[in-house]
Formats: sequence, C-alpha cells, structure tokens
Amino acid sequence: MRLVIAECQVDYAGRLTAHLPLAKRLILVKSDGSVSIHADDRAYKPLNWMSPPCTITERPVAAGEDVAATTRELDPAITQVWEVAGRDGDTLQIAIGQVFHDSSHELGTDPGLRKDGVEAHLQALLAQNPDSLGAGWTVIQREYYTPIGPVDLLCRDASGGHVAVEVKRRGEIDGVEQLTRYVELMNRDPLLSPVKGVFAAQQIKPQARTLASDRGIDCVTVDYDVLRGLDDPESRLF
Repeated sequence: MRLVIAECQVDYAGRLTAHLPLAKRLILVKSDGSVSIHADDRAYKPLNWMSPPCTITERPVAAGEDVAATTRELDPAITQVWEVAGRDGDTLQIAIGQVFHDSSHELGTDPGLRKDGVEAHLQALLAQNPDSLGAGWTVIQREYYTPIGPVDLLCRDASGGHVAVEVKRRGEIDGVEQLTRYVELMNRDPLLSPVKGVFAAQQIKPQARTLASDRGIDCVTVDYDVLRGLDDPESRLF
C-alpha cells in the first residue's frame, strides 16, 4: 500500500464529473490497483476513488507548462499529475502540489473479517432456511468471493434472479455501504447480472434502512431464535 499526503486537485470524468479543489489530503494506492482520496473526516468513506482494476500514469509538470485538467486548468502550484484510468473508460486526474509524506508498505495477505459466533451462526441458519429471506429462494453459495471480499450468501430468488445477501447481527450504515459495493461489482459480471441486494440482520437501524432504500436494497429482519427452532411465533399468545 502506498500512502501519500499532499496538496492535490482531483477531477473525475465518467458517468458524471466531479472536481475537488486544491487542498491537503491523503491518497491511498492499494495493491489491487484501487486509488482513493481521503479528507481528515467522514470516517472510512473517501472523497473520490477509482475501483480496481485501473492503471496509474505519473508524470512531472515542468515549470510554466500549461496543462489542462479534465474539467479546468491546473493550479500553478501543481508539480506532478497522476492519470488514473479505469476499465470502463472512467478517468481520475490527481494533480499534486506540495508532498508532505510518501511511503509504501507491504501488508501481506489479510485473513479477512472474522464474524462473531452469533453472526456466523446466523449466516449458516439463513443458508439452511433461505425461505426466511423470500419464498422460493435457494442458496447458490455461501461466502461467494469477489475481488473486494466475500458476499455472505449468493442466492437465487423465485424468479431465477441472483441476490447478494449481507448478514449482520446489527444492521448499520457501514453494512449497507459494504453490500452496495458488492452489488455494483457483481452487476458488471454478465453471468450474474442483474444482481439485487438484501440486507439481513436481527436489528436494522433506521438510518441503515433509509440508505438501503435509496440504494435499491431490500431489508429483512430475521429472528435468531425462530431460525434456531427455539421459538414458535404461532404458539405466542401476543
């Protein structure tokens, strides 16, 4: 992983255009080819990014050189330009001024996120009882691997369509963001597309439901005890 802290100006061109004026930011370049630009807030979410695979071309800017950015002229303080090209024709131009830090680190293979016992068991129970997610559903694969991580369950709904299911004990915004990335990537695969997303959890926060609805993701609240056979809803008095 390469970490660069520098003054930078960023222009994205693709499905839309976006511009970040010159400011001090963190640029992350990961071994999978992804590039992301971060401010010192917003938790984990970058200001702009390019998903892998992509290519990066770096070049210096000569003194007095008149170089046009994707959407506007470069600031005179710029000393180098990174051209990042995605496989879909999207481009990200990072124009860099003063550099405060530039280092590379070998992180090795990450063992991945280990779910707690309840969450892992919940995933297994849903795999055994896909009707809890939707009538007529079947499970194609647990831990379906993508280039950015495993989808908890890849299912097929009653109409034969593919569904990516993210399972959490407690459903929060970060889980919705995670599933959004999976669905977006999987929909690029013509053998899977169209893929819809389902966010399944014992409890789902209102903010997460709102974001999921905005992203076209369905939410399903699951009862852990019912799935384990410890509770029968039909025998309840109230």
